[in-house]
Amino acid sequence: MFYGEYNHNLDTKGRLILPSKFREVARENNIEKFYVTRGLEKCIFMFSEYEWKVQEQKFKGLSFTKQDARTFNRMFFSGAVDVIPDKQGRFIVPQFLKDFAGVTSKTVLIGVSNRIEIWDTQRWHEFYSKSTELFEQTAERMIDL
Repeated sequence: MFYGEYNHNLDTKGRLILPSKFREVARENNIEKFYVTRGLEKCIFMFSEYEWKVQEQKFKGLSFTKQDARTFNRMFFSGAVDVIPDKQGRFIVPQFLKDFAGVTSKTVLIGVSNRIEIWDTQRWHEFYSKSTELFEQTAERMIDL
């Protein structure tokens, strides 16, 4: 659904613009509302409302008697905020999420199929540099073609 890598800057009001390709996908799929929350590797996850409900159902099924499940759910859901991009595709990224992800002004938005990830540009480049070295090895372990 969401694919690609796009560079965008926060504007003076702290808004980020959803890339035009993502806006097009949202229009085609009648997506108006998104949820942003703490992601992994210090990025921000962004889910469509439908996908958010799918993930919520999965995570609600985790046992609250397990400490890892409680910790994950607390971090994931306490950081969640719903956003509705305006007609130009702009939306506010809450300051606590920008702080979490180290986002200052330059960002990279990447499409990861069912979600969008928002990265600080420098962090994305660092992650990408480390990950490209392991990409083939990881594929070999994970994918059975």
